[in-house]
Amino acid sequence: MTKIAFIGLGNMGGPMAANLVKAGHTVAGFDLVSALLQASEATGVQPASDISQAVSGADVVVTMLPQGRHVLTAWTDILGAIPSGTLVIDCSTIDVASARKAHEMAKAADCPSLDAPVSGGTSGAAAGTLTFMAGGTPESFARAKPVLEAMGRKIVHCGEAGAGQAAKICNNMILGISMIGVCEAFALGEKLGLSHQALFDVASTSSGQCWSINTYCPVPGPVPTSPANNDYKPGFAAALMLKDLRLSQEAALATGASTPLGAEAAQLFALFEKQGNGGRDFSAIIEMLRG
Repeated sequence: MTKIAFIGLGNMGGPMAANLVKAGHTVAGFDLVSALLQASEATGVQPASDISQAVSGADVVVTMLPQGRHVLTAWTDILGAIPSGTLVIDCSTIDVASARKAHEMAKAADCPSLDAPVSGGTSGAAAGTLTFMAGGTPESFARAKPVLEAMGRKIVHCGEAGAGQAAKICNNMILGISMIGVCEAFALGEKLGLSHQALFDVASTSSGQCWSINTYCPVPGPVPTSPANNDYKPGFAAALMLKDLRLSQEAALATGASTPLGAEAAQLFALFEKQGNGGRDFSAIIEMLRG
């Protein structure tokens, strides 16, 4: 049993912390939103009044926060309140530069660290089936892996500091582009008189197959668990997809990489969010693409 502090108990962090409790760990949690603290307390997480109280006596600290600036602020407080040798893991999706800065801060405090963003959405967080993409030293990864395995199904060491965030940004750029392509194809199929099921049966078993069709088909019917069957209630909100696409474009600009489809996907999701759809599932963009 490990004593773990979990900072950030939102839609992803709350169920992730709950799964750590289910795995037998002692978990102290903190969030600025009191309602989230109360909800996590019901799952066995011990609520803390601030970060210092949450991390007191912890062997491992996990953060799950919205943006890089939030992570850096939290890690400043965390690293000032824990002894050297405490493992610090960030599971947020943030820019690579901020992730690397967090690793530098941890190294200065003599604390092993890992950037370990996740894929799998809120359903994966609840089910404990997330994929973790980790960046950090092999020693930090080996120490963190048993903790991450309590929250996920696949744990991948992608490289040194920031590599987890790099993998997450690239993966989600693929996802954003592919979902737009799938949505355009289904919208075209509708115009051509194809049924959703017919197009799905062909594309999901031939050269068009991809996660956006086979697992997350953006129209009702072919995939019963798709958000399309539930009025696009988000498994992965459009605003979060836009955040990740913007991170990919910041990285592309910083490195000189050419990502024209990623740039176009970012513009389309920005328009979709501007129309008031940020809280809907990202696959709902099919409605905008239909015209």
